[in-house]
Amino acid sequence: MTYESLTVETRDSVCIITLNRPEKRNALDMQMLADIRSAFGVVRTDRTIHSVILTGAGGKAFASGADIRTLQQRGFLDTLYSDTHTIFNEIEATGKPVIAAIDGFALGGGCELVMSCDIRIATARSKLGQPEVNLGLIPGAGGTQRLQRLVGIGKAKELIFTGAIIDAAEAQRIGLVNKVVEDPADLIPAALEMANMIHAKGPMAITMAKMVINAGASTDLNSGLLMEKLAQTILFGTEDRKEGTTAFLEKRSAKFKGC
Repeated sequence: MTYESLTVETRDSVCIITLNRPEKRNALDMQMLADIRSAFGVVRTDRTIHSVILTGAGGKAFASGADIRTLQQRGFLDTLYSDTHTIFNEIEATGKPVIAAIDGFALGGGCELVMSCDIRIATARSKLGQPEVNLGLIPGAGGTQRLQRLVGIGKAKELIFTGAIIDAAEAQRIGLVNKVVEDPADLIPAALEMANMIHAKGPMAITMAKMVINAGASTDLNSGLLMEKLAQTILFGTEDRKEGTTAFLEKRSAKFKGC
């Protein structure tokens, strides 16, 4: 498929989705959000795709946030009926690993978008933050909830209350970013390397692990442990579990089939 504000390519079963409005620093307008939703809809149903890399074009920004001119024109009912939460929730719930490859600014909605991904890799020149309070607003695309789950409630309050923009090294230190690469040319190769490392594991195990981790993050410990036990019970009945344990005992690489 072709998109107005994205480019999409597949490399070795990894789908690379690139936000492609570099002249606007990849600001998130309604068209881009609709394109993102459509692209992830394809990813969910395409069994040849094992993981996703989400990145931004231009080198200056992954996504600089919402289009401010659009925000200025938006009424309160437009906000109430916005699909942004739903779209980011769908990314988070995608049954395949999603890696954000960040180069440049990831601010406001751009930061919230990367937080809906499973793993975040950034270049050393990247900057992240939730500066919405400077506009008299709060993070409105999941930032008040996802940020505290990643970095802790105290640090989340500090970043949101001050609107501070932090560099990649600090983002990694507090747990907002998983990995930092010095050279921007190494960003996509690093993301592909991680995607392929994950792909070598049992695909059903990865899907179940993501599902249980995400669900457990918003429930109590005992409920999370019950979900873990049920997921493990399902996995013990799969051919992949038999292949994985047999391959280990035979000292060879497993050949998983996702069943």
